[in-house]
Amino acid sequence: MKRQVLACLLTFSAVGGAWAQSQIDTVKVTGGSVQGVAAGNVVFFKGIPFAAPPRGQDRWRAPQPVVSWSGVKKTDTFAPSCIQDPALAQVFGAPPKFSEDCLYLNVWTPAHSPNDRLPVMVWIYGGAFAAGMTSIPLYDGTKLAQQGVVFVSIAYRVGPFGFLALPQLEREGKGSGNYGLLDMIAGLQWVKKNINAFGGDSTHVTIFGESAGGIAVSMLAASPLAKGLFQRAISESGGYLQPPKFANEGGQNGLTLKLAEKQGEQFLSGLGTRDVAAARTLSPDLIQREAGPALSARFWPVYDNYVLPGDEYELYELNHFNDTPVLIGTNSDEGALFAQPGVTSASFTAQVRQGYDAKANAILAAYPSNTDAEAATSSKNLFRDTAFAWPTWAWARLQSRVGKNPVFVYYFDHRTPLSPDGATHGAEMPYVFGNFDPRQGTPTAADIALSEHMMAYWVNFAKYGNPNGNGLPNWPTFQENTQQVLYIDGTLAAKPVPNIAQLQALNDYYSWRRAEAQKR
Repeated sequence: MKRQVLACLLTFSAVGGAWAQSQIDTVKVTGGSVQGVAAGNVVFFKGIPFAAPPRGQDRWRAPQPVVSWSGVKKTDTFAPSCIQDPALAQVFGAPPKFSEDCLYLNVWTPAHSPNDRLPVMVWIYGGAFAAGMTSIPLYDGTKLAQQGVVFVSIAYRVGPFGFLALPQLEREGKGSGNYGLLDMIAGLQWVKKNINAFGGDSTHVTIFGESAGGIAVSMLAASPLAKGLFQRAISESGGYLQPPKFANEGGQNGLTLKLAEKQGEQFLSGLGTRDVAAARTLSPDLIQREAGPALSARFWPVYDNYVLPGDEYELYELNHFNDTPVLIGTNSDEGALFAQPGVTSASFTAQVRQGYDAKANAILAAYPSNTDAEAATSSKNLFRDTAFAWPTWAWARLQSRVGKNPVFVYYFDHRTPLSPDGATHGAEMPYVFGNFDPRQGTPTAADIALSEHMMAYWVNFAKYGNPNGNGLPNWPTFQENTQQVLYIDGTLAAKPVPNIAQLQALNDYYSWRRAEAQKR
C-alpha cells in the first residue's frame, strides 16, 4: 500500500513538473528578454517596457523606441503609473507609485507553447483621460486568461502629459495633443510584434476598455493609425460620436485642434512660460499641480487631423473607419457617480438653456425639471445619456447600417443594496474581470453566476466575434430596424433600447449641432 501511495505521489510530482515546464516563463521581446511569474495555470509578466520613458525632450512627443536592456528582466511587479492625481490609486487600492517613466504593459498567459495561438484581449483603462493605471487590482487578468485568452493591459499618458495641444508641438511633428492615444497605438504595435511568443495570436486581437478607455476604443476604431492592429472591439460605457466642441456646447467634450491649442497655451502660461522647451525642463509634479484634481477632464483627445482625422460620426457615415465586430453597452444609472449636489429646478433649467441653445426646450421636455427632485434626476440622466448612452446608440446604429461586421449591444441594470436605482458607472467591471473588491463584502452566488456569464460572453466575442455560446441566453445582433439589446440584470434577455425618447431628443440636438458646425 505504501508503495502504491509513493508511486502516486511520484506520478503527481512528475506531472506537476511537466506542467510547470510546459508553461511559458521566459520570452524574448523587443528590447530584450523578460521572465514572468507562474501563478497556478497562468503566468504573468508585469512591467514590460514598450517604449522609451517619455520625459525630458521626449515629453509631449510620440512614444519613442524602447531602450534595450541586457540579461533577463524580471517582470514580477507593476511599473509606476503615469503622472496623475494619486486620488484614484487610493480609491481603487493601486500602488501609489507614479513617474513619467510609465510606458509599460502587462501580460497574463495560460499558453503552454508559443504555438498555442490563443486569442488576445488588450485592456485600456478609464479615468476621464486624466487618471488611470494598469495596477488596479480589479484589472488583474488572471480569471480572463483562465478562460483561454492571452490578456494584456497597456499604460498610457494622461492629463497634460498625454493630451496637451500647442501650435509649437504641431510644428514639431504630425498632429498635436494625442500622445496618450499614440501610446495605445504603440502598445498595440508591440502586441502585434511580440504577443505570439506568449502563445497569443497577433492576428486575433480584441481591444476593450471602459469609460475613457471605452471612448479610446471608439477613437482607435476611427483612427487610420490603428488599422490592422485589432480585429474586435469592446467598449463599456464609451464611444465618442458627438460633434467636436467649439465653445461651451452642452454634451460635448472632444476638442477641435484650434480650441485645444488655445487651452494649451493658457495652461503653459499658468506654468509661467510660453516656450515648450522650457516647459520640458519643469518638474512633472509642478505640471500636475497646475492640471488640477483627478477626473477634471481638463485635457481630452483632440481632432488633430492625424490620429483623429475628424468627427467620428461623419467618418462612419463615409465608411472611413476600422470595421470590426463590436460589443458595446452602458449602465442604467451611470449619471449617479457624476451627479452634482444642490441641483434645483432653476439651476438645471438655466444650465440646459445655456448649453443647448435652440434645442433647449426639446431637451427640457425630454428631461423635465418641474421640481427640484425631478431636476436632480434629469440632471444625472442627461449626463448619463450625453456621455455614454447616446454615443453608444449612435455607434450601434452606424455600425449596423454601414459596417460589414456585427454589433452587439448590452444594457447593464444589475441592482444591489448599494445601488437600488440602477447600475452605476463601472459597476459591470467586477463581473467582466471576475474580481470583486473584498472591501465591499463577499460576492453572492448570484454575483458569481452573473460574472461567469459575462466573462463567457466577453471571451466568446474575443474568440469568435460573437458572444453567444452553449449555456448562454441568446444575444441578438443589433439591427437598426429592431434595435434589440441584451439586458443584464437578475436575468439575461433581449429587449428594446431603453430611454429611446431621450436618445431621440439628443439625436436631433446633435444633428443640429453638426449642421451648425458645417456653417462655420
